[in-house]
Amino acid sequence: MLLGLLGAFGAAVLYGAGTVLQAAGVRGSARRPPGAPGSTRIRSAGLYGAGLLLDALGFLASLAALRTLPLFVVQSAIASSVAVTAVLAAVFLGSRLERSDIVALGAVGLGLVGLAAVAHEGGATGLGGTGVALLLVGLAPVVLLAAVASRLHGRAAASLLALVAGVGFAGTGVSARVIRVPQPWWRGVADPVLWSLVGYSLVGLVCYALALQRGSVTAVAAVTFTVETVVPALIGLAWLGDRVRPGAGGLAALAFGLTLAGCLRLAGHANPEVTA
Repeated sequence: MLLGLLGAFGAAVLYGAGTVLQAAGVRGSARRPPGAPGSTRIRSAGLYGAGLLLDALGFLASLAALRTLPLFVVQSAIASSVAVTAVLAAVFLGSRLERSDIVALGAVGLGLVGLAAVAHEGGATGLGGTGVALLLVGLAPVVLLAAVASRLHGRAAASLLALVAGVGFAGTGVSARVIRVPQPWWRGVADPVLWSLVGYSLVGLVCYALALQRGSVTAVAAVTFTVETVVPALIGLAWLGDRVRPGAGGLAALAFGLTLAGCLRLAGHANPEVTA
């Protein structure tokens, strides 16, 4: 269980740090005056690339955590990356943390400690043939909805894209929780769960990026984080055998609520504002 927790919290740190590095790279590029030396551009690109690399490592760490930990723990830890972003952005990018932000950071910390304490270690029970088919077939309407949302404009488009992004990330979490690594490993290429994981990941990433272009960071992050945290948690508890320790249901609900509430308050720090 310790390795799973390290993977979950490590993913939060990697995602949060990656966001700050990407923001620093974009900010450096935006502030680059005409005629600036090429080294400035290279440095900005390097920071952004390093951020993407940390995101990739965070994704791998979350996959490892999902092998042994319930979805409600891992998804909450991933959402808490906004807390890491908030702290690092305040230290390195000059963002300002208000008193309510500090309270939210404390809520996230307490919530994560509570979730770690009540989680019951173990792999998923599996979806079965019908469940796997539904998971893969369900990707089609999600992609269709994403295509429709991408053609809209304004606040409605941002909200719908954020919702679809949350569903995409939720599907990614569920797929990662139930996927099995065969022996030899290359046989997994034919696994429909692997293809659903790839498909939902792409939908989530693309729709989240488009939503951030068309709406406020706070609103988009709030919708996406809520869906990607709550939906997989419910699916895991209802169908995948995710459990809490006996008698700890109330504490688990309280810890989950604290974590989610704190993350929503800090949602604006998910992508630190970059101005030229």
